[in-house]
Amino acid sequence: MGRLVHFEIHVDDMERAKKFYGEVFGWSFEDWSDYAGLPYYGAVTGDKNEPGIDGALMQRQGPPPEVNQRMNGFVCTMGVGDYDLTEQKILDNGGKVALPKYALPGMAWQGYYNDTEGNVIGIHQPDVNAK
Repeated sequence: MGRLVHFEIHVDDMERAKKFYGEVFGWSFEDWSDYAGLPYYGAVTGDKNEPGIDGALMQRQGPPPEVNQRMNGFVCTMGVGDYDLTEQKILDNGGKVALPKYALPGMAWQGYYNDTEGNVIGIHQPDVNAK
């Protein structure tokens, strides 16, 4: 089975991206640059005993996505416990709204943001009362 086991987020400014993801989602980072041959930081996204995957921030090798361009790759969506608090952290740390919060009726709150590197990320808060 081809289960997703790792992700990579391409970034222009490694320190800015590490600060953004660390402050907003509480991720920690390990320098794996020697293995990759370019700036590459492993992202520890949570407790190993909980569902989820870890990934990495890697130095972007081409132009960043243009603002409002159609998606042409993967989008990472993070599960959060408090949508509004997480949105405020995103905005306070340099992110921007790409698609505002909306209800997935009877399931969750969902929305999309641009990180400090221009990548689109999603946040998702389960809520059976969402409408």
